[in-house]
Amino acid sequence: MLNLENILKSSVLFKNIVDDNLNDILSNINYKMKSFNKNELIAIEGDPLNSIGILISGNVEIQKIYPSGKTLTISTLSSGNIFGEVIVFSQKNTYPATLVPITSSEIMFISKEDILKICTINPDILKNFMSLLSNKILMLNKKVKTLSYQTIREKIASYLLDEYSKQKKLLIKIPYSRQEMSEQFAVTRPSLSRELIKMREEELIDFDRNTILIKDLDILEDCIF
Repeated sequence: MLNLENILKSSVLFKNIVDDNLNDILSNINYKMKSFNKNELIAIEGDPLNSIGILISGNVEIQKIYPSGKTLTISTLSSGNIFGEVIVFSQKNTYPATLVPITSSEIMFISKEDILKICTINPDILKNFMSLLSNKILMLNKKVKTLSYQTIREKIASYLLDEYSKQKKLLIKIPYSRQEMSEQFAVTRPSLSRELIKMREEELIDFDRNTILIKDLDILEDCIF
């Protein structure tokens, strides 16, 4: 149980909730724990969604599967990550994508009714839930902005310019792996790598595993205008 409590406290929903309060919260709701084997479907796009999920252990991919059979990995969830929080209170309560565990995984499901209940019981939970929703909306807006660009170069340039504004320097620290970065841009990893190499050859940027150096800020800006 201690491990479960630690994992829950690492999630945004139960952030800063002390052990005794967390025990009281869990004893007042009918949460469900479910285990999934690798590649066992958790939910298919269009399935009814009436609860949020908290990943207790394992790793889960959120996938978009097209009629042709091609699959695009939108993001990868790890222990403590939450899904379904934006959709559960919407008018269209269905999964917008398919969830597939890429390792054996365990998930806690909390119903919409119990989410309302614990938000009423504990104002810190309500604050955390509002923060969770706000951050997800900001992330989705950023993703929509990225996807609005047609070329990989435009997506890379937009991302680097945003990070330059945040980090205030030309040497940008990259918190993602190349795979995660490609998923964020909705492109394949080889395509992303090829474009990065082209941009390096044109002396727009230089890069290593964890950083990208902007060598020509003006031309980088021209890529998206």
